[in-house]
Amino acid sequence: MRILVTGGAGYIGSHACLRLLQDGHFVVAIDNLDRGHQTPMDMLGSVYPDSFRFVHSDLGNTKIVLDTINIHSLDTVLHFGALAYVGESVEQPLMYYKNNIASGIGLLDACDQAHNGAGISRFIFSSSCATFGDPSDDMIPVPEHCPQTPTSPYGSTKLQMEQILIDYAKKRELDNNPIALTILRYFNVAGADTSGLLGEDHSPETHLIPVAINAALGRRTSMTIFGTDYPTPDGTNIRDYVHVDDLIDAHVLAMNTISVGQCEAFNIGIGKGYSVREVLEAVRRVSGVDFPIQDAPRRAGDAVALFCDSHKVRTVLGWEPRYTDIDAIVSTAYSWMLSHPDGYAE
Repeated sequence: MRILVTGGAGYIGSHACLRLLQDGHFVVAIDNLDRGHQTPMDMLGSVYPDSFRFVHSDLGNTKIVLDTINIHSLDTVLHFGALAYVGESVEQPLMYYKNNIASGIGLLDACDQAHNGAGISRFIFSSSCATFGDPSDDMIPVPEHCPQTPTSPYGSTKLQMEQILIDYAKKRELDNNPIALTILRYFNVAGADTSGLLGEDHSPETHLIPVAINAALGRRTSMTIFGTDYPTPDGTNIRDYVHVDDLIDAHVLAMNTISVGQCEAFNIGIGKGYSVREVLEAVRRVSGVDFPIQDAPRRAGDAVALFCDSHKVRTVLGWEPRYTDIDAIVSTAYSWMLSHPDGYAE
């Protein structure tokens, strides 16, 4: 296939580019580099000079996106490009709606006009468990039919983009020009490419595992647990952690399984949760460092437990995560961060 990867310079997008190139596809990554990194794009270009291209552009620039699709005869889109900090979305909601919705519509305009109106034939959307908000106890583990009531602008943008895509797919069906649409709702993505080429480098870093690894590596003085009085076995929040390579496996399976005319949504997580304290203890075991941990009050809006019912994706796509042990997930992230003390150091 000939694939456009939006947000290709980001954490998940760059891992997707690598896997697709390894599988023999032609890949064009597009990213405005606001949060992504040039370094992995350069590395992929040097390793795969004949099958990889990078375009520095905003998705809202429909002309550039359209020209990119047509020039390279692209037929498939993996749409990762989005802002993804929940707290930031509360502080700057308009920025999130502009980037995640308006730019997403610009991308769809290009997809619709491509190939003289024939359009892109496959579209896989990176959605989020944030669309579910704080599910009730009877919806844990979270199934696809769980009510979607997001509690942040970030979650709202993902849910609204889901609906826009569903409406677009219906329009394509009415035009007798159907599209294969897959919506993948991620739970907590973690880990790093096991080859050591790619890893996770955010600024600021807010994800639990890399923040804890930074504490183990002495790059911060301690770790803080926000809330130790939750109704869980150890009093801390529980989350589902899916390894980034397993997540990309789900994209590849969807790309190869969902037929033109189908519209499917899948929750992507390993199907069990680990508490904050269990994750921190895993980082201590993997690193061998007994870094300080401090307790603090709960943060507003944090769900007690959020983990995935992965029955549908396992049944329909045949997806089986390779990393289900938290120590194994942490180990891949630790190895990359240990060997890249300054991240991509751009």
